[in-house]
Amino acid sequence: MLRKLLLMLAALLVVTPAWAGKLEDIRQRGVLRVGVSLGGEPVGFRDDRNAPAGYDVDVAKRLADKLGVRVEYTDVSGDARVSMLVSGQIDVAVANLTATAERAKTIAFTIPYNRAGLRVIVQKSAGINQLSDLAGKRVVVGRSTTGETFLRQAVPGAKLVHTDSFAPDGVLLLVQRRVDAGIEDSSMMDYLASVYPTLKILPDLYSNAPIAIGLAQGDPEFLRWLNGFVADYIKSGAYEANYRKWWGRDAAVPALSAS
Repeated sequence: MLRKLLLMLAALLVVTPAWAGKLEDIRQRGVLRVGVSLGGEPVGFRDDRNAPAGYDVDVAKRLADKLGVRVEYTDVSGDARVSMLVSGQIDVAVANLTATAERAKTIAFTIPYNRAGLRVIVQKSAGINQLSDLAGKRVVVGRSTTGETFLRQAVPGAKLVHTDSFAPDGVLLLVQRRVDAGIEDSSMMDYLASVYPTLKILPDLYSNAPIAIGLAQGDPEFLRWLNGFVADYIKSGAYEANYRKWWGRDAAVPALSAS
């Protein structure tokens, strides 16, 4: 009887860490593994010292600080953001990730910590003034992004040029005039148009999508904690301050709900 009791206790000790969930696992490890998309300013990029920087990087660092652990960044883009969460290679994705119904079949999302819309940027010399003008034109898109999905439906005649990293690869194609246009989040497109005089943006915003922290499914405690983190980020004023830091003091900060 005593031997059976000891074996049962030993089994409990073995499985207890699994019960603790991702939150406790991160704290015990002392490291938060964050997927960030370093595809371009101001959302995520590498600074002059080759260190991760940008809006999302600041959010990830704040998240790690709240947990009391150090942060480990992994550059992710496209469908890698989802697959690395599912495989457990990263704990969270703070990677300009749009919370879509299709992705929600595979991973979980927090409440939004940012919002962005799709914007089209074009060569000023290409004669493109509206979305339908993209038919027959070469348009660079991020592979497996909401921009690709939108354009396939809205302008099936567009010639899509895929890239795994819109910046620098897609940006380089635009700057070298090897494509006629590109589609990405408004945050990046507005920035590019302000930097490169040969480019202009089409005036319309083609979506108003929630950008959320992604995590693997099946851990409601971790999701609740992350939702509380995002709510505090918004209510404390840190969201507005961080947005204006990267998009300018006079930027129109997208409205977010803390619930």
